[in-house]
Amino acid sequence: MNKQLMAAALAAAVIAAPAQATTVALAADGTWNGFDVDNFIAADFGTGWIDNTDGSAENFTFTIAAGQVGTLTVLDAGYAGDTFSVTNFGSALGVTSSVPVGTYDGSDSVDFDDAFKDPSFSRGVFQLQAGSYSISGSLLQSVQFGGFDLDATTGAVRLSLSAIPEPSSTALMFAGLAAVALLARRRKSTPTI
Repeated sequence: MNKQLMAAALAAAVIAAPAQATTVALAADGTWNGFDVDNFIAADFGTGWIDNTDGSAENFTFTIAAGQVGTLTVLDAGYAGDTFSVTNFGSALGVTSSVPVGTYDGSDSVDFDDAFKDPSFSRGVFQLQAGSYSISGSLLQSVQFGGFDLDATTGAVRLSLSAIPEPSSTALMFAGLAAVALLARRRKSTPTI
């Protein structure tokens, strides 16, 4: 085989090689886990969530047990004015809140708690039922730099879990509230002597 054919075959193999992905096990402890978007260092030159160390696509995996409900929060924390499309196993889960398109001014925020308090940073809160999840996303709207999309930012996700109240506990709570309301009503209607 001549050198030109060998070089062409090697180039085709590199181009056709499947993209590497970084999978992060997301703890359900309510702490922020960052991700990046940067079309210059992304392995596919796209605007999906990436691991900044190697440019590979990044996703966050977790399982919610039966009897629990999860609250997943997705936050833009790089430049005010970005929004995200969020997916679960590649299927649309939703989008983060709509915010005005920002303009890159050289400053950024990477304090996730401060960005969460600031309404100019987009966020999405998703209630999730029991099951397994693989969450990822991509930029839906990017801040502008020189009239063009910057296509780079930092964001974060966090997960917290809570127990679903048992139906018997809920019924007991309503029965207790009804009893309290009945007693209050009786006190109002009973004349004092």
